[in-house]
Amino acid sequence: MGRNYHVAIAGATGAVGIEMMRVLERRDFPVGKLSLLASARSVGKTLEFRGAPVAVQELTREAFTGVDFALCSAGGRISKEFAPAAVKAGAVVIDNSSAFRMDPEVPLVVPEINPEAARAHQGILANPNCTTAITLMGLWPLHREFGVKRLWASSYQAVSGSGAKAIEELKTQVEALARGEEAPRAVYPWQIAFNVIPQVDAFLESGYTKEEMKLENEGRKIMGLPDFRASVTCVRVPVYRAHSVAVSAEFERPVSVAAARAALEKASGLRVVDEPSKNGYPLPLQVAGKDDCEIGRLRVDCALENGLSFWICGDQLLKGAALNAVQIAELLVE
Repeated sequence: MGRNYHVAIAGATGAVGIEMMRVLERRDFPVGKLSLLASARSVGKTLEFRGAPVAVQELTREAFTGVDFALCSAGGRISKEFAPAAVKAGAVVIDNSSAFRMDPEVPLVVPEINPEAARAHQGILANPNCTTAITLMGLWPLHREFGVKRLWASSYQAVSGSGAKAIEELKTQVEALARGEEAPRAVYPWQIAFNVIPQVDAFLESGYTKEEMKLENEGRKIMGLPDFRASVTCVRVPVYRAHSVAVSAEFERPVSVAAARAALEKASGLRVVDEPSKNGYPLPLQVAGKDDCEIGRLRVDCALENGLSFWICGDQLLKGAALNAVQIAELLVE
């Protein structure tokens, strides 16, 4: 890190955008100038970075002039509209939306897994889906040891994955129900407080949702495994922050818990929490706000040949979004 960089955050006032700013500060990324970009209605707001106020500017094509890194978390439609303009202005775009993830010309990067892919960028790099990133943090070390073939998984996804309005909706519903009132809803089709909703994103003709197919599709690209298979059920749960995933994976080679634990304990960005007799296992409440994912409930799967089951939790605003984006930028700094 021999020089300072002009960094822009598109979608700066959203939950992920704010986390991006915090991660840049906390990891001491060499920011010489920070531009906070958002829609016109946010212009005039200020956010604090390194103890000083930074005014929010309107997101326009011209706003990327002189920018070195553009961290984008404003949604797929906005990314498709503005990312090419940012690249044309000379910026490297690290995009958090689904807009470019499956584009064969765009690297899809988890730095602990495929850092070499970042160097092949042509101006745009993509962050994976949050559930994909968290799951692969546990699966990748196991794949290197045993060779993964396929998996079955159920996700337990926090409302913050739907944005700030969903966080407020859960809070409002809990308070309303505590008063004996009806729970208002706008973000989700059903009450989320004291409930679970077995739908994240829109349904496809197959019966899976778009979210559920991301682990297979993005996992193939990130791990370089074109034959990788994943059957996933994504569930929204009344948790404010941090996703959890229950995984049963089948491998090419025989699996033991001891060998799995040894592989996982060496992995960067991952902490093994696996003492079930002492109630020691990962909890979303405990990983919220933490960079590392946590993995536990390790056991040989009783229904699969060469199978291992595990439970993994991670902060989807961090490793599933903001932290991963900043880590990608760190791969590219001089």
